[in-house]
Amino acid sequence: MEAAPVPPSGQAQPPSGPLRRDPDADPFEGIDLSVLRERASAYLSAEDMALIERAAVFSARAHSGQYRISGEPYISHPVAVAEALAEWHMDAQALVAALLHDVMEDTEVSKQAIADQFGRIAAELVDGVSKLDKIEARSQEEAQAENFRKMFLAMARDVRVILIKLADRLHNMRTLGAMRPAKQRRIARETLEIYAPIANRLGLNSLYRELEELSFRFLYPMRYRVLLKAVRAARGNRREMVSRLMAAIQERLPLWHIEAEVWGREKQVYAIYRKMVDKQLSFSQVLDIFGFRIVVHDIPCCYLALGALHELYKPVPGKFKDYIAIPKANGYQSLHSTLIGPYGTPIEVQIRTDSMHHVAESGVASHWLYKDQEERLSDIQQRTHNWLQSLLELQSTSGDSTEFLEHVKIDLFPGEVFVFSPKGKIFNLPKGATVVDFAYAIHTDIGDRCVACRINGDVMPLRTELKNGDQVEVVTAAHANPNPAWLSYVRTGKARAQIRHFLKTTQLEESVALGERLLSQAVRAHGITLNVVPKTVWDKLLREVGARERAEVFTDLGLGKRLPAIVAKRLLCLFEAAGIEGLDGDVLKPRPTGAILIRGSEGMAVQLAHCCRPIPGDPIVGLLRKGQGMEVHMNDCPSLSRNRSDRERWVDVEWDTDSERMFEVAIRVIAEHKRGMLAKVASAISEEHAGIQHVSMDGEHVTHTQIYFTIQVTDRQHLARVMRSVRRLPEVVRIVRLKSSETPPEA
Repeated sequence: MEAAPVPPSGQAQPPSGPLRRDPDADPFEGIDLSVLRERASAYLSAEDMALIERAAVFSARAHSGQYRISGEPYISHPVAVAEALAEWHMDAQALVAALLHDVMEDTEVSKQAIADQFGRIAAELVDGVSKLDKIEARSQEEAQAENFRKMFLAMARDVRVILIKLADRLHNMRTLGAMRPAKQRRIARETLEIYAPIANRLGLNSLYRELEELSFRFLYPMRYRVLLKAVRAARGNRREMVSRLMAAIQERLPLWHIEAEVWGREKQVYAIYRKMVDKQLSFSQVLDIFGFRIVVHDIPCCYLALGALHELYKPVPGKFKDYIAIPKANGYQSLHSTLIGPYGTPIEVQIRTDSMHHVAESGVASHWLYKDQEERLSDIQQRTHNWLQSLLELQSTSGDSTEFLEHVKIDLFPGEVFVFSPKGKIFNLPKGATVVDFAYAIHTDIGDRCVACRINGDVMPLRTELKNGDQVEVVTAAHANPNPAWLSYVRTGKARAQIRHFLKTTQLEESVALGERLLSQAVRAHGITLNVVPKTVWDKLLREVGARERAEVFTDLGLGKRLPAIVAKRLLCLFEAAGIEGLDGDVLKPRPTGAILIRGSEGMAVQLAHCCRPIPGDPIVGLLRKGQGMEVHMNDCPSLSRNRSDRERWVDVEWDTDSERMFEVAIRVIAEHKRGMLAKVASAISEEHAGIQHVSMDGEHVTHTQIYFTIQVTDRQHLARVMRSVRRLPEVVRIVRLKSSETPPEA
């Protein structure tokens, strides 16, 4: 699909319309269908083969006169995609869709035409793979993200969509050399960031490795050539060593009565490059690691073979992983161990059964390749189904296509951390995952309500990164809610999407309430109240601003996207123009506006400014920030001076006398440099029932010490009592409340 069909140099432009050839002429222009026929006929019926032949002819005629940039007839691409799927033993509908996957996008054939000719399922598969047409997007990135969202949602309904797309991308990568360098890099980066991880997530390891290798080749051509040359040079030097190691393994296993296939595996250039970058190794250090794969008959033989190899060569402590007992997220199963071979050479071995090997290479495609062995494949099918369903959940909680793609990318990089619930259930999480990730992995409600945790019986912070084998117990509270700070350390797409969804929903509700209060205050200055504005006036205002309901106007006001004074003036004009009768003559006389009361607990729509940290008792003013809601500042805050020219964004506010919450304020104490000074000051603060949030010290002076506190008080009077209590200490020289320009040093 990526290699756009264009006529080669000197070729006439193709005529319009999909079916442009003589029906009696060969529509394939010499394209060989023998590979596709041979692969598909090995497992499909004669009836299925007839359907595939008909689809091939239909596609060839639809693409008649179209060419790839390489100069090949375009039909060569759909045939190559179908060949890849036939190698996985995909069903006839998938092969038909592969042959037709570009006709909706590049020809005049419609989805209905495909459904009429080849059935609804094939049409749905083709539609799922096809890009969106005429998409209205602000940028190429947004359009691409929307295309990915469409593909992922189609994939969640039918996994064959992504298998067709992966085969399509594989052939495009194999023929990418015909593209110009800039497009090569763009497609290679997209493949490396999205398609290769999808192949890995679905267990298609051989495809995953090839996509990575091809992407590296086109994304970093110079690095690829240098490393490839080094690999080829080193291959001859280590051939004898590999032969000796393989012979030793093949001789040892029969002594333990184990029948096995053994072969060496060579590290790919991209795998070498990633290891060099991630572990800061030299090329020679990476190449010193030899790899061998051992395939045996059954699971007991896997562990028996492991014992035989550990007797032959000593294992490296901590370098053993049992993916048979605990499979990877994509269903991969194998025993991994690193041994120390002759001359101290590290040897990596993978031990698995024949069926595990098939699943390791073909992943979820093995559902079609070996569907007579359902009992072996139920686990990988269930894992894949769970992941695909999680995509639908991400879609429902993501704000737009770009955010959805970001969440999917996070989940496309499975980790190696396995943790246990108190009941012994195993959870697979990415490296660096925290307790919050674990809580959301259990259930969305557990994540939303978590407040504490126990790891291996010990109480630990929610931001603690989990390690293999940890047993995690999550403590919840009925009235708890997600904390915005969690976004700084969660690692899974589900956790990030759910937290963002909650915060956006909460901010929306708070913004509606704030916007209504702001507009009510603004119209009161003109002598009316919102409850006397008739529906007809509201309807006119909504049409003017392009809103469907009043809540949208209130939301924009609360987020600072519209100014209350301007909306109030327009509402007043519409009110007067309506010529409404029966209202009190005093209605249009200006009235006292009344300030908006600030409790300090309004949430995200109303925030106390961090620059001046106002507390009850301070003279304050509200400032509307576009898209961020309202910030409350002290009257003399320097930030206000920078907004003097935009007075319409200033809002009259005052403190609610009923507020009982605690407010943060920063103070600086200058005291004599004596032992125990910090403890004395902290004790004086605590005696006045003030909380201490943060402490830092500046001990550069010989005789005096500066101590910076962030404390919690109820209001300005409470702060005054705290400062008097500290000032009474004989060692204290000075205590001041920090102004916005005086920030305490970092701890």
